[in-house]
Amino acid sequence: MSNSLSLFSPFTLRDATFRNRSFVSPMCQYSAKGDGVPHDWHFVHLGQFAVGGAGLVMTEATAVTPEGRLSFGDTGLWNDDQASAWKRITRFIRDQGALSGVQLVHAGRKGSTTPPWEGEIHMPVEIGGWETVGPSEIAFGALPAPRALDENGIRSVVSDFRDAARRALEADFDVIELHAAHGYLVHQFLSPISNARVDSYGGTFEGRVKFLLEVVDAIREVWPDNRPLFVRVSATDWVDGGWNLDDTVAASILLREHGVDLVDCSSGGTVDNALIPKGPGYQVPFARAIKQRSGIATGAVGFITDPRQANEIIVEEWADAVFLGRELLRQPHWPLLAAVELSESFEWPVQYKTSQPRRSSEAG
Repeated sequence: MSNSLSLFSPFTLRDATFRNRSFVSPMCQYSAKGDGVPHDWHFVHLGQFAVGGAGLVMTEATAVTPEGRLSFGDTGLWNDDQASAWKRITRFIRDQGALSGVQLVHAGRKGSTTPPWEGEIHMPVEIGGWETVGPSEIAFGALPAPRALDENGIRSVVSDFRDAARRALEADFDVIELHAAHGYLVHQFLSPISNARVDSYGGTFEGRVKFLLEVVDAIREVWPDNRPLFVRVSATDWVDGGWNLDDTVAASILLREHGVDLVDCSSGGTVDNALIPKGPGYQVPFARAIKQRSGIATGAVGFITDPRQANEIIVEEWADAVFLGRELLRQPHWPLLAAVELSESFEWPVQYKTSQPRRSSEAG
């Protein structure tokens, strides 16, 4: 344990230095109006976290192709108009002293659904949906079975990730995070529950991680060496016979060798009825185990709400950063308030600093 570490210690990966270790977890907004272009909602939603003191502001899951969306309201990076719109947001985030990250995703068999407030039900092609794809023709829950990708289809998706990473650079993001968790396409290849292939992309551990490593390599081809690359993983499927922590540790060692800088440690998403023992910090042990056993930097997630809880994770070196989601929706200025509670020195935005009124009539 290093006594110099705290939640507000700067954190450097490659040439990126995060002002603190409070990171914004990707949170889908389903608000892109169907064209994948972020607009004022995303500007305000993400900008508030930069003003509030976060070290890294991560976008929602951002699709690399229209067919890779979860819903018609997802943001994207499959065309230049989207990249241009994102650049306005990354510029503002940087101006507030934070760094920006984009989470790239292909939803695979879990795509073409309505937003949560409309029930997350399948949208057939006839009413604006799209055909979903996956490693195998195995359905998720009540959703239709996807079309199994052939090797040409796999190469096309890898290329989509490469192109999206290039546009992420044009949009001037500081970090890319590959979404390989929560039962989306990359995770579908990893888990034996959703991958029943008998070719080189299935069967053994080496076969099931092949697609993941090809996507990572494709992103690194266009993503500069001086900018960090993260991967979000589901450390376990929470069911027997699924992807598990030992698999994740082994994959994390490979990810480090392929140029990944941090593993963002979540879990679940492959089956819709897994029994997950949720509670405060319930996923932190995954981040700790992966960090200790693979030697890669990790991010901890999962009901992290209290500043002292978050600080302990960093001080004890269980993870290198904490990702907060719902708590930041409740308190967008959580990092600033955490600094006060932890007696850390941290500058509030000059616009928020109190000053004495010039005249008594100006008080209030």
